[in-house]
Amino acid sequence: MCWEVVFLLYRWWSKISLVFLVGLAAIFIVQSSWFLKFFYPFPHQELIVKYCREYQIDPYLTLAIIRTESRFSSKAHSPAGARGLMQIMPDTGYWIAEQMKIKDFKKEMLYQPPYNIPMGIWYLAYLDKTFQGDLPKILAAYNAGESKVRKWLSDKTWSGRQQDVEQIPYPETQQYIERVLFDYQIYKRIYKNY
Repeated sequence: MCWEVVFLLYRWWSKISLVFLVGLAAIFIVQSSWFLKFFYPFPHQELIVKYCREYQIDPYLTLAIIRTESRFSSKAHSPAGARGLMQIMPDTGYWIAEQMKIKDFKKEMLYQPPYNIPMGIWYLAYLDKTFQGDLPKILAAYNAGESKVRKWLSDKTWSGRQQDVEQIPYPETQQYIERVLFDYQIYKRIYKNY
């Protein structure tokens, strides 16, 4: 009788230990950089790095925005009409092209990474300068538009701080800021030495 109890306890302990070890292994794998790179890729690396250096924008922020905006699909098209990897609206695209002195710009070019990525990064640099590096404001403006963010700030709808994003009247923009900031931290962690 005593040996049966010992045997049952041994079997129970073996199963618990196995589940514990499998759980630890799963946690290790899920948190490892090589695993996360499957879900957080770095496509268009040369373009992103080149233009982020040129316009002094963090490439990890750019990746987080592209991942959130289009999931890296250059053919992405939003219901509102935003296009390409960085989801640039055609009117904004024309304005950016004018600022960047891109000749013969057509809105279809927003689907092409060699145009979309530099234009999106240029626009981020513009917003960075406009909002003096304040990331929540930059992201809110990238998503909802610069004029809307200025209005929210001037009429005190939003304090402009990350911890107050729930004050933003657009739930989409609230979620956008949180998603990009979350992805940004992951990109910084898994590609930390790039």
